[in-house]
Parts: sequence; C-alpha cells; structure tokens
Amino acid sequence: MDFGLSDDQLLLKDTIRRYLESECPTTRVRAIMESETGHDPALWQGLADLGVPGLAIPTAHGGSGLELLDLALAAEELGWACTPGPFLACAMAAGALVASDDADARARWLPAVAAGHAIVTLALGEDGGVWDAARLTTRARDGRLDGRKPLVPAAAVADAILVAAVDDDGPGLWLVERRAPGVDVAPLRGTDMTRRVSEVTLADAPATQVAAGRRAIDRARDAGLVLLAADAYGGAGRGLEMPVRYALAREQFGQPIGAFQGVKHQLADLATDLEPALSLWWYAAHAHDHIPDRAERHAALAKAHLTDLYDRAARVATELHGGIGFTWEYDLHLWFRRAVFDRAFLGDAESHRLRAADLAGW
Repeated sequence: MDFGLSDDQLLLKDTIRRYLESECPTTRVRAIMESETGHDPALWQGLADLGVPGLAIPTAHGGSGLELLDLALAAEELGWACTPGPFLACAMAAGALVASDDADARARWLPAVAAGHAIVTLALGEDGGVWDAARLTTRARDGRLDGRKPLVPAAAVADAILVAAVDDDGPGLWLVERRAPGVDVAPLRGTDMTRRVSEVTLADAPATQVAAGRRAIDRARDAGLVLLAADAYGGAGRGLEMPVRYALAREQFGQPIGAFQGVKHQLADLATDLEPALSLWWYAAHAHDHIPDRAERHAALAKAHLTDLYDRAARVATELHGGIGFTWEYDLHLWFRRAVFDRAFLGDAESHRLRAADLAGW
C-alpha cells in the first residue's frame, strides 16, 4: 500500500507554494491584514485561477472533483505562507452545499465559488463556544431566521451565508444572502488578522432551507477541522523553519546560538513532534471521503493534536528568537496569531479530545 502522495498532489503543493512565494510574501500579507476588509480580491482570484477553491467541488459544478485530502494539501501551503482570505469559509460552505439537498443552490453557488466569483461562508458557532448542531439556538420559522452567530469567517465580504439553525423538525441549513433585510454583519477585530470573523445577527431574515438534518452541518464541520489541522501543520513547519534559520545566523559568544544545547534540543523536539503528526491529518482527510464511520472521530483528533502542536511551535519559536521575536516588525507574530485562531475556531483541543473519547465509546 502506498502511503505517499501522488505526482499530481505533489505538483499541486509545489504550484501553490511557488505562487504564494511570488504573489503573497509577508509584505503583502501585512498589507492585506491591515486593510479594512482583510481581503484581497486579486489574490483570491489568483488562487481561484489555480483551482484552489474548487478542488473538492464536483466537476459538474465547475470544480476539480477531488477529495478533502487534496483540499487539505492546499490548506497546508496556505498555512505555510500565512495566506489571508476566505479559503476556510468557502471550503466549509462548499462542503455543506455538496452534502445538501438543494440542487438549485448547488447549481447557483458552487460554480461561482469554484471560479472565485462568489464568497459563501458557514455560520455554525453560537454563544458559549457551541459548535454542535444538537445545541443550536438560532431559529427558523416559515422561511425566516432569528438568532446570533458570534464568529462567522469572512462574513463581511461574503455574498451568501449558510446558517445552521433549528426548526420544529430539528437542525438544518438555511441560505441567506448577506445584503438581505434583517441580516446585520458586524466585523470583529480578532487576534488573527489574516482570517477575519464577524458577528452575524439575524432578525426575521428571509432564508431558503438547503439541507434538513445535521448531516451537511457535520460534514462541513469535520472538513473544517481537517483543514485547520492541515493549516496548523503548514504553519508549525514554518514556525520550525524560521528559528532554525535564525539559530544558524545569530551568533553569541563567538558561535551560532544553534550550537547551544538549550536551543538545538528544543528545535529537535519540535521536529520530532511535527513529522509524525503529518499522517494524522492525512488519515483524517482520507477517512472523510472513504471511511465515514471513522471520519468524525479522526477529524476531532487531528484538529486537537495539530492545533495544540502549532500553538507550542509558535511559542517556542518566539522564545528562541529572543526579544526580536516579540516585535511587530518581525514576521513571526503572523504565525503566532494564526496558531491562536486554529486552536480556538470550531472548538478547542480539550473539547475535541472529549468528543473523540465519546465517539470511541470510552
């Protein structure tokens, strides 16, 4: 059995990395994240021209018809480059639409997302850190939505929002256009400035149900967990590469600081923790499409472990840089901030470890 990537997957990763090295250096990352919207349509269109947002969208709707693993490989490269934009939002929303019951909604929105012409996001989380479809409080009645979603990615630049809500029949997904009456989007200033979130308030907002039950919600959430894990792996890899480069260049007492045991042992520990984690999110992505009875648990495990590791890698990298690592001018804080987002969004590591234990029947 071949546990490696195919030639096409390796080419995909290399193409995205080369594009981001050319078009999204940290100077552009900073310019975008400090802009009013945190979104650069030209950069997003460039990624769309490479096929990134359409990787897991069926070919019948203008995508490449690939799997979550391919999309997660793109997420890894975006995490490596600390790429700003609505990738996570569109990926989760597209996954929900693919799993939905509404052929008209799929036909309208999926080709536009794949082409980079529309941004659709998913509004799942609710107050109190709730990310579970069984605990929704946003209500749907007679094609109208009422409720509050405190952390919706890319909502301020979205064309449409898929809202997880509950009606008399249980949970489901409703599609509402961002500019519809009764929809209020209030951008928030979060720690990670490369992926903006907004508070979305719905007051008798007109909406169309696109999925009944929790299947589409859970599929989108689990895909999001795997994509966050992949982003964390890419970011943690960058968080290892930067202090290694610094430790070889920075001299103290007549020699590179990388020669000191206190430095090289920490870097070695990070390297030995990071490499085995690769198979964890690869398997979770594979299970999403091929082993559905294991998919939910392994998505939770991958998200918990990788985002924990990213958080630690970012902290160690910052400390190994000394004082300069804590400055705004030095780029390392871009990944530190991203690590904070990855660890918190869709639920923290502890909550997903508890979910994984429950799913295993422990």
